[in-house]
Amino acid sequence: MSETKPCLLVVEDDPGIQKQMRWSFDQYEVLLANDCDSAMTQLRRHEPAVATVDLGLPPDSDGTSEGFRVVEEILSVAPDTKIIVLTGQHDRNNAIKAIGLGAYDFYQKPFEPDVLALVIERAFRLHDLQHENRRLQKTQIDSPLASLITRDPGMLRVCRNIERLAPMNVSVLLLGESGTGKELLARGLHDLSNRRDKRFVAINCAAIPENLLESELFGYERGAFTGASKQTLGKIEHAHGGTLFLDEIGDLPFALQAKLLRFLQERVIERIGGREEIPVDVRIVCATHQNLKEQIKSGKFREDLFYRLSEIAVDIPPLRERKGDASLLARFLVNRFAHSQGRDNLALNEDALRAIDSYDWPGNVREMENCLKRAVIMADGVRISADELGLEVGEYRPRILNLRQIRDEAERNAVIQALGEAEGNIARAAELLGVSRPTLYDLMRRLDVK
Repeated sequence: MSETKPCLLVVEDDPGIQKQMRWSFDQYEVLLANDCDSAMTQLRRHEPAVATVDLGLPPDSDGTSEGFRVVEEILSVAPDTKIIVLTGQHDRNNAIKAIGLGAYDFYQKPFEPDVLALVIERAFRLHDLQHENRRLQKTQIDSPLASLITRDPGMLRVCRNIERLAPMNVSVLLLGESGTGKELLARGLHDLSNRRDKRFVAINCAAIPENLLESELFGYERGAFTGASKQTLGKIEHAHGGTLFLDEIGDLPFALQAKLLRFLQERVIERIGGREEIPVDVRIVCATHQNLKEQIKSGKFREDLFYRLSEIAVDIPPLRERKGDASLLARFLVNRFAHSQGRDNLALNEDALRAIDSYDWPGNVREMENCLKRAVIMADGVRISADELGLEVGEYRPRILNLRQIRDEAERNAVIQALGEAEGNIARAAELLGVSRPTLYDLMRRLDVK
């Protein structure tokens, strides 16, 4: 059997038509069968995506019962197989009955090879599309990063880095603005690691008052302070065997930083009011939107703790730097919010997409979620306009989609950068750009670069 040609099953008892079908459709590996048993044998052996079935098969060559039996048995064994039923002239009722049983299409004999070839090709294409759609759905379900929507090369590199780091037992520091998906990536690190069956415990260091944060992290013994009526495990101990995610680590009080550092060095904790050292096996993942190196300079963050936490640091680009992601995310979010509100026909207008693409989104994905959820709820018609997004005029610019303008701007930037690196030396700049000196002079003249 050919490994390059797709398989087409032809269920036909007429030797002349079998020969014609094999000759007409030589772009496929044609599998021949003349009755139900041979058809099922070929189906199980080769799993063809498409089958043509003549309804008049032995032992009921003058009727249709055997043909319908073949259709039903093929679909019971391989429901994704696209069946094209071949019927006689003026046999519309049986054709409709076959479609009702699950056949893909029908065609009347005698057939025209060119026209039937189009029907068969369309059936193969539909089978391939459905197979690819299921594969993508399975990939999304199986991937811990499935809910991260991006096509930006920089963000895709971040995802690949997360996949590489996940199996490694190192502390990871996620750096990025608020709303860029730091917790989503932290969960991805956990779900892709060998700790996935244990707990993922998250704590926001900025959301808990300083006088409570220590007990939240390390736990306490009964009677350690007023109101401590029972022994309580802290977040670190609770995450034993799994992952502890410390969000907004830059807001961790200075007094607690020393205690966290000791835990990272010794991998043991003491509950408040306790004297016993308790070993804990936990992976630490941290995140912050702050510049920790600046905080170290100002004395607000311990340098030794920084290096313990940031064995690997991952920079997450903000939404405004992720080319094409704004409109991609917006469509996804509108579909999700519209479905939850029972408004599945709702969509974004072209002026709304231009506004979304050009707006800076200082609050990143979180701001976009709030904006679009409000727009979906408040939209009057089936299209959301730029005005309904609530973005202030002047906060967005028209998109430039003219390829010549984009190319000229990119060439201008490259020429200026090369001249700067070459300190004005034309020969050196041309070498950096990979062009000849006359070509560089032409570029400078055309782009008005002095």
